[in-house]
Amino acid sequence: MEWNRQKIAFLKSQEQETSEARQRLALQILCGEDLSTVLLLDAAKKEHLCKRLKRLIERERLKGAAGHWSYDLNRHIGLKQALETLKTSLSGSGEPEKQFRTA
Repeated sequence: MEWNRQKIAFLKSQEQETSEARQRLALQILCGEDLSTVLLLDAAKKEHLCKRLKRLIERERLKGAAGHWSYDLNRHIGLKQALETLKTSLSGSGEPEKQFRTA
């Protein structure tokens, strides 16, 4: 049974790392921002970045709805996850700053 718990822990860790990588990539490519740096910003700058991410997500959604060749589902998911992480860090519920490693 121990190997079962280890397997579940490994899969959860792998899923979290995939999510983190997707968020980091989306933010870096589309915003030129690093997720670790963004999480350390003050509330006003985080709110501004939230608005920017919402606009980018809407643009991505419209590209997907139109069937545009440049639409990327992984980018869309990464942006949404990055926005949720940023909102969580703004609200103070949870500790997303500790969730991600700083490399």
